[in-house]
Amino acid sequence: MTQTQTNSRKKSAELFQTAQRLMPGGVNSPVRAFKSIQSEPFFVKRAQGAYLWDVDDNRYVDFVGSWGPMILGHADPDIESAIIAAAKNGTSYGAPTELENLMASEVIKLVPSIEMVRFVNSGTEAVMSAVRLARAFCAEKFNKQKNKIIKFTGCYHGHVDALLVKAGSGLATLGLPESSGVTEAISANTIVIPFNSKPALEEAFKTYGPEIAAVITEPYIGNSGFIAPLPGYLEFMREISSAHNALLIFDEVMTGFRVALGGAQERLDIKPDITTLGKVIGGGLPVGAYGASREIMSMVAPLGSMYQAGTLSGNPLAMSAGLCALKKIQSPNFFQELSKKTQYFIDGLKSIDPENIQVDCAGGMFGYFFSSEPVTSYESAKAHVDMKKFIQVYHQLLDSGVYLAPSAFEAGFISSAHSYQDLDWVLNIFSEIYKKSPAKL
Repeated sequence: MTQTQTNSRKKSAELFQTAQRLMPGGVNSPVRAFKSIQSEPFFVKRAQGAYLWDVDDNRYVDFVGSWGPMILGHADPDIESAIIAAAKNGTSYGAPTELENLMASEVIKLVPSIEMVRFVNSGTEAVMSAVRLARAFCAEKFNKQKNKIIKFTGCYHGHVDALLVKAGSGLATLGLPESSGVTEAISANTIVIPFNSKPALEEAFKTYGPEIAAVITEPYIGNSGFIAPLPGYLEFMREISSAHNALLIFDEVMTGFRVALGGAQERLDIKPDITTLGKVIGGGLPVGAYGASREIMSMVAPLGSMYQAGTLSGNPLAMSAGLCALKKIQSPNFFQELSKKTQYFIDGLKSIDPENIQVDCAGGMFGYFFSSEPVTSYESAKAHVDMKKFIQVYHQLLDSGVYLAPSAFEAGFISSAHSYQDLDWVLNIFSEIYKKSPAKL
């Protein structure tokens, strides 16, 4: 087996020991702690293109890409130049800039459903605002307070209190809190149902229809691994939402500008009422956004009664980096080439064991499951994925210099910086490790 120089992560271990005294779990976001793979994280020193280097100078081919934003690879020179140029003029003003106009124009031009947009600082903030906006619009448009929201198991929409819930039994179940500190009162208006189940969606509307303000979904789930919608499912979601005067929210924080230039809604030709964005639109800096038709967005203060604000919203560094990223991904054939590369990679994974590795992808986003059964929902992923095998294979891949998401239930990302040589190298290592591991652990 071809190995990288990975021998030790001693410095990372020392840094993690220190970090655990300073921060909860030693990290600032839980998945970084590597608990799901029963390990400890490595600490990054630098990144370039498709690679990361840790503090022990081990190199990794990176398929996490900062969890999606790095569609052009790390340390893109044009984005770096844009950030430096912006920083020379100051880092925050708390006042409007022309950059916000330029960035908004690009988003509106590229995303089919958006006529007006509001920039925020994270995907969580975007989703929180979108849900509030949906309720406010329903109250104004239909002269009725509609409080309930439908979400789907396995879809993560940031750490918004009302959306940190899980499904109970039955087709349409009011969610119970999945995080300490979230009260049942807050989550009582969240209905949680399985993804890709038309009967569950029908039952939810049959039971709670007049009370439902919105349905929110990731059009391609990225936080249960990568799970695509079954044919016709999102179309049905669009139809039933409209029939009940409920808004459809596409959480495209992950899929926006990642599965296609106009996001999943362009790829699938479905227009949601409200769209949330993040990751790619910041060019690697913190950012989020939500947008909709002019009618819906006119509810947002200072035009309307739905209040939302942010000190660093529209930050000039983030706007500069994001604008540069959006310009670059509009280059001819960018997404055709990215999609071709991603398909090549997952076809290679599938060929290693066609019966027991399930794969799928869209644009520069992909997923794989060690399972003999198709995975169409979070429930089927939990039921069928061979977690022991995943953990064993994952550790050997990491020791060989391959950095995939440290969880069986997270999507992977390919950037324009990944070469076919990189992909072949990883596929060869993956194949050798997988075939040497026990058939069933």
